[in-house]
Amino acid sequence: MTEVELREWRPDDVPVVLGAFASPDMAEQAARPVDTPRAALEWIGVWGFRDDAQAFAVVSGGEVVGNVAVSGIDAYDIGWVSYWTLPHARGRGVAVAATRKLTEWAFRERGLFRLELGHRIGNTASCAVATRAGFLPEGVERAKLLHEGVRYDVERHARLATD
Repeated sequence: MTEVELREWRPDDVPVVLGAFASPDMAEQAARPVDTPRAALEWIGVWGFRDDAQAFAVVSGGEVVGNVAVSGIDAYDIGWVSYWTLPHARGRGVAVAATRKLTEWAFRERGLFRLELGHRIGNTASCAVATRAGFLPEGVERAKLLHEGVRYDVERHARLATD
């Protein structure tokens, strides 16, 4: 398994954030464009001021190569997991290792009971990350995502603290 560390995002990570969101597949993952240093700093800063979420920079080999986060933490101790890696870090188990570490942190430090995540049907890479990180598939949510006027089905996965 690939070794990774999780740490808080820092202002000196702006070039990594800009590089990540410059990719067409990532551009749609943020609420607004992350295309300037100021926008990247705002993206980093948002994670530092939320009680219902925590994001971590994923470090492998001394380099920031991705992000893992738990957000939407609610009163029922449920959170939503998300992850991304830079293109050159994909296929090496980085996202799996980071998601496992985030899961351990969320159960131990935040006291969460259930973690959920979802991916578009057909996104086999994200499905593999979820499954290898111990998230069990629970079914398909029809037409859940809307992107550029097109609706997409999403496969939901979940992991419980008791799994």
